[in-house]
Amino acid sequence: MSAQSQTNDPVSRLFSWPTRVYWEDTDAGGVVYHAQYVAFLERARTEWLRARGHSQEWLRGDHDLVFAVRAMTLDFLKPARLDDLLQVELVLRQCKRASVVFAQRILRGEDVLLTAEVKVAALSAAGFRPKPLPEALYEEFKLFETPN
Repeated sequence: MSAQSQTNDPVSRLFSWPTRVYWEDTDAGGVVYHAQYVAFLERARTEWLRARGHSQEWLRGDHDLVFAVRAMTLDFLKPARLDDLLQVELVLRQCKRASVVFAQRILRGEDVLLTAEVKVAALSAAGFRPKPLPEALYEEFKLFETPN
């Protein structure tokens, strides 16, 4: 299982992060518990940042910046089950000065299990108030913006 794959060309800005379903992710029937999908989505966004060279800790420590989910729309299409190998994909749809919108999907092979739109707000780590992205980060994110 490779750590991640991505393409940064102008045509495809898709980021994909693999994960496997473990017992801790499932209900008693071996099906992924609905709230666990949110954790899979969060981890993929964190790994997308890391692939860009920006750890959450670096953003918090050096820039007083954290991201918090502001809004999320999920569409559960098919269940994931114990031991499934999943791909969590994301594309940055919109970047504003203090918020970012991601389109995300969770797949098992070719089967799309879940689609999501996630809006995250940029906040000051100290006061949890809206804070603009640092200019260099904003410009970088704008390069990855892929509108519908």
